[in-house]
Amino acid sequence: MLTALTFFGAPPGVADDGGADGPAEPPKVELVLDVSGSMRARDIDGRSRMAAAQQALNEVVDALPAETQLGIRVLGSQHRFPGSPKALGCRDTRQLFPVGPMDKVEAKAAIATLRPTGWTPIGLALRAAARDLGTGETTRRIVLITDGEDTCSPPDPCEVARTLAAQGTHLVVDTLGLTLDEKVRRQLTCIADATGGTYTAVQRQEELTGRLKQLVQRAGATYQQTPQQVAGGEQCANAPLLTPGVYTDRERFSEHRWYRVRVAPGEELRASISLALDRKLNPDHGVLLRAVSTDGQELVRGTDAGSGRTDVRSTGLRWAERQVKADASPPSDGESDLRTVCLVVSNSFSAPAYVRTEPGMPLELTVDLVPSSDAPTGPDLGRGWLLLVVLTGTGLVSGLVMGWLARWRVAIGKGN
Repeated sequence: MLTALTFFGAPPGVADDGGADGPAEPPKVELVLDVSGSMRARDIDGRSRMAAAQQALNEVVDALPAETQLGIRVLGSQHRFPGSPKALGCRDTRQLFPVGPMDKVEAKAAIATLRPTGWTPIGLALRAAARDLGTGETTRRIVLITDGEDTCSPPDPCEVARTLAAQGTHLVVDTLGLTLDEKVRRQLTCIADATGGTYTAVQRQEELTGRLKQLVQRAGATYQQTPQQVAGGEQCANAPLLTPGVYTDRERFSEHRWYRVRVAPGEELRASISLALDRKLNPDHGVLLRAVSTDGQELVRGTDAGSGRTDVRSTGLRWAERQVKADASPPSDGESDLRTVCLVVSNSFSAPAYVRTEPGMPLELTVDLVPSSDAPTGPDLGRGWLLLVVLTGTGLVSGLVMGWLARWRVAIGKGN
């Protein structure tokens, strides 16, 4: 959710390429693909769900950032359903490609061998994928791609997700559902919610490939500094007071969330927000960030960060009080000259009736205070009026002369 960084540059706490503590740990992602028998269904652009998933995985492998370590795990690929004993089918999960630097040719060759076959042990596969990713300081991401609910519970996949989240291993599970079945939607939503991930229903090849690429790329946007959890206020008066840093919150549909920042003379406030679009929304939605004075006067409103991504809406602003009284004496308490600026985040989201509205959309807010630059000063523009008058007069005279010459030529032509 860091696309607003393109507007301001890196805020405090963004992972650097190196530093005193050495390079950041590389992001790790494991794709967990359902290869159960139901993936034979041909309802994604006239192709089977399996073929669509294989194409999406191949395109993700081709576009994989060099620094991202990717693994692939499958479930239901070996023991046929129906036909094989359930005891065997419900243990059917294996790692197709280990988490690490990706050999693209080898990975795509392994993907091509997959055929829809067996059962759907989602809970067991999630446990195994968490072990594949290990532990560490960076966020680990599992992306589950399936067209059905677990057919092997226990373990219940939602309980597995809650257990993994409780272990504090920085593990996020995103889910992609290839059907609109209500039971499947509820289960995949529960898995994603338990770990702070997202659920997306996809029914077209373009949607599946695009969303999968976004989720893999998102794993690389990891802060070394853990964002602080904060709850925005309903108005400026009861809003939390923020200092420079990175914060997370959630915002409901059509809600206003307020935050306060104290800005000293000579400082410039820089703020950016990103809202993750983690569910299906109606078209024509937007996000607005404004800086407002404590008496309600708007100081500045944000500018779209223009990242081009479809799963995040970002905006940012800059504000500094340019005019400071020259004869102002330093305050005795050290704080009386600080100006409180209210940041308000608003959105115009709405969604179809079947889409849940709770909890709110994940929001990330970055706040920074830097020395402000003086307003640019240029040469005295008073003399420019003289130049403007001269140019205008010259143009007028030239027009009259050209008009007279044209009429003279016409008159000469008639005389001949």
